[in-house]
Amino acid sequence: MQTPGTILLHLDSSARTQERIRLARQLADDFGVEVTGQPCLLTALVRYPFAMEGAGAAVAAMRELDKEALGKIRTGFQKIAAGHGRLLWADPLADGPWGFARQALYADLVILGQRNADDPAAAELPSDFVSSVLLDSGRPGLIVPYTGAIGPVGRTVLVAWKETRTSARALSAALPWLQRAGQVHAVCFGEDVDAPLLSLQGYLKTHGVDLRTHAGGSEDSDVGERLLSMAADVGADLLVMGCYGHGRTREWVLGGATRTVLASMTLPVLMAH
Repeated sequence: MQTPGTILLHLDSSARTQERIRLARQLADDFGVEVTGQPCLLTALVRYPFAMEGAGAAVAAMRELDKEALGKIRTGFQKIAAGHGRLLWADPLADGPWGFARQALYADLVILGQRNADDPAAAELPSDFVSSVLLDSGRPGLIVPYTGAIGPVGRTVLVAWKETRTSARALSAALPWLQRAGQVHAVCFGEDVDAPLLSLQGYLKTHGVDLRTHAGGSEDSDVGERLLSMAADVGADLLVMGCYGHGRTREWVLGGATRTVLASMTLPVLMAH
């Protein structure tokens, strides 16, 4: 993948939104690209449908909540984006979270935030918002954890490799970071991993990337946790992996490692489906 030309940044009123904006500003500078900040949240009337049955004052109060949330989002965005010509503000989407994946179709990269159920703003989005955007749009997403300091991303990268389409898509999306990184590691789980790791090493060498390979051991239910542990061990500031899931009765069912990483991530994760 070439350097991303357009980045779509998700904005809400959660505590970590400003970290995402700062990271987006860093990427705009690093890659010389435009970032569109897209506010997106469920309206208060959707979150509190009982208000529709109340008096007009209740409905007006719900609309005031939406206005306050949007004002908070915009103020935070303008504070960090001030004077930066590549960070652009977009008007809220009429169809909220359901329209965000459609907007993502027109971006090379999407920046999202890990869900924090303890944040009061968590109710602003469906619980499966991040996974739905990744799986519905097919666009690579850079997901920012809800805890911990976020410094420069991509100095030390860990790639979770598997001979699948989703892993290949994530790897392609990560190339701009891999080519700039000081260290790049790759881990493969399961039996007979030497051959795929050697092939990956040869492929990345053609892109100027020096790869250190690791055999991760058996591919079991603990892969997600072991992957995050290895990321900490090698000092990675970016994890690259495929996003696995399939549709069932209008919902996405995530693979075990994907589900674990999205729930327990401690560093930015670049995912692609």
